[in-house]
Amino acid sequence: MYIENPKTKGSGIVAAIPQTGLCPNRCEDCFFQSGRSYLEPLKENLPNIPVRTEGRVVRVNDGNDSNVQRETVENVVRVNGWRDYFYNTAIPQRLEEFDAPVVLTVNPGKKTESGAYLLKDPPKNLMFVRFRTNTFNLRLADFVIKHYSAREVPIVLTFMAYFNMPVWFRADQPDYVFRKRTLNSYWAITTEAWEQVMKRYRLNCWVHSCGKIEGESGTTACRHCGNCLREYFATRERMRS
Repeated sequence: MYIENPKTKGSGIVAAIPQTGLCPNRCEDCFFQSGRSYLEPLKENLPNIPVRTEGRVVRVNDGNDSNVQRETVENVVRVNGWRDYFYNTAIPQRLEEFDAPVVLTVNPGKKTESGAYLLKDPPKNLMFVRFRTNTFNLRLADFVIKHYSAREVPIVLTFMAYFNMPVWFRADQPDYVFRKRTLNSYWAITTEAWEQVMKRYRLNCWVHSCGKIEGESGTTACRHCGNCLREYFATRERMRS
């Protein structure tokens, strides 16, 4: 039985995970494999495949990675005959071979503060790049944003929330507050700190926040955002040409 992601509820997006097991990327503080996922216990609830997708866009994957067991992923898409769908991956391989738009996380796992994938010639089906953002890696964000903006690729800043405090956290603690985020409570960025980060890029039309508003009074619900729907259809138009 399909279990809906509470974050995407009411947004026009439904999520799919065609694989079983954990994601080999092992990104720190990933909700999917932290034991706090809405799909727990994973052994009983994976794969998680939506049935009613008419008029909706399917996000493949909201857990695991579309470049992991890729043949399985593509076969599930083909068998279900989805009309509108896009892929998510943190592995910059064969992106142009995906038959639909694809989102690339450019600084997964241990790269979060230390480096990022910088594609010299982004494929036409690259929907946007996702940058895992905190108040400690803004210099890296500047570099990534400059690179992809010059190539007219949207950059979506995903503001990280932490169940376990990272090493750098103590110095930046005033920028974070412990609060509930969808289902679980984490150390998440404050409204003021989020505003300061977004102000940094306010004149760049290629930069967006994942979630319309962050902070202790904000929400990360997809129905208040719209980034994925906007960039999905923009990418489909680009792919037609």
